[in-house]
Amino acid sequence: MSFKATHLYAHIAPRKARGVANMIRGKKIDEALTALEFCKKRAAWYFRAVLRSAVANAEEKDADVHNLYVAESSVDAGPVQKRWRPKDRGRAHPFRKRTSHLRIGLAEKS
Repeated sequence: MSFKATHLYAHIAPRKARGVANMIRGKKIDEALTALEFCKKRAAWYFRAVLRSAVANAEEKDADVHNLYVAESSVDAGPVQKRWRPKDRGRAHPFRKRTSHLRIGLAEKS
């Protein structure tokens, strides 16, 4: 049985979050939470919240939490906000504020 949780429109670039997603994929729940606790990347804070939500979803359906592992962790690109930054001589340069969709799926080891 699979248990999922998502965080849509997270204010972090997908490229920065994919490293953390790859770090926790395949690990047991307690190992993944410990790794996210000590990870210095900003995306770890988002993934820790999503992982806790997925564990809560599993507990709600009476799953054995000690046998769960992170079967799926992915980051997809969300919508991009286009903004302008003032530059020299009254000019404006565009930049993009990227967002991400974070997904975690848990499965039970048999």
